[in-house]
Amino acid sequence: MRPAFITFALLSLVACRSQKQPDAYGNFEAEEVTVSAQTSGQLLTFEPVEGAHLDSGALVAVVDTSDLALQRRQMLAQRAAVSARAREVTDQMSVYAVQRDIASRNLERTRRLFEQHAATAQQLDQAERDYKVLNAQIEATTSQRQTVMKDAASTDAQVAQIADRIAKSRIRNPQVGTVLTTFAKVGEIVQPGQALYRIANLDTLTLRAYIQESQLSSVKLGQKVRVNVDQGNATAGYEGRISWIASKAEFTPTPVQTRDERTALVYAVKILVPNPKGALKIGMPADIDL
Repeated sequence: MRPAFITFALLSLVACRSQKQPDAYGNFEAEEVTVSAQTSGQLLTFEPVEGAHLDSGALVAVVDTSDLALQRRQMLAQRAAVSARAREVTDQMSVYAVQRDIASRNLERTRRLFEQHAATAQQLDQAERDYKVLNAQIEATTSQRQTVMKDAASTDAQVAQIADRIAKSRIRNPQVGTVLTTFAKVGEIVQPGQALYRIANLDTLTLRAYIQESQLSSVKLGQKVRVNVDQGNATAGYEGRISWIASKAEFTPTPVQTRDERTALVYAVKILVPNPKGALKIGMPADIDL
């Protein structure tokens, strides 16, 4: 029995040594985007459903803009009134300019006549006064026109602002992906910045793993690695590519290693893993072979 026991022990030892330990452990994550409302109002439509696939640019929600439409009509009417006022002031300036030219010629003629003793000092004073009055009227009208133009610019800015708010009431999906969570329903009143739903592209997941300092020399950006995931009673292998390597060491995260190993310094790496069939899930643990 003794030789047989020794043989069994040796075979067990060889088998244990033949089982290669993974080089690192980690969990899958995705680049999640939270889509929020950009204007306030009641949600008239809301299309996102948890688990649904959305295309980039798809119209996913519409916020009621009745009040904004009324404000826009009011501002457009005000803009039309300002434009009419600007035309009136411009026309008045043209009239004053013509009158000033006439007054200028009259003043020059009166001066010549006065020098020839053919006009009185009173006539000369009157001609100078007429010319100066028209100059003052043109200056005042010019200032008035500048004020009207500023009012027009302000009104245009307000119309553009309202138009932008109306455009933002039609919420479009920012990227291709799967809806992870929804936070709103049709009929609810939303406010700017309020989260509506969260989406992520699950076609490629990121495995955040942690390696020891001694392993840094064996990893590089773009390197292909094997990612192993437990699926039932079997292990499925995926090909991943290292896309990021941390420049600073950190303590081992609590969920990854045992209590004794949490004080060890490690370097985080990100590995892009294609997920065409959707078998990989966010938060799923995995290990890698370098």
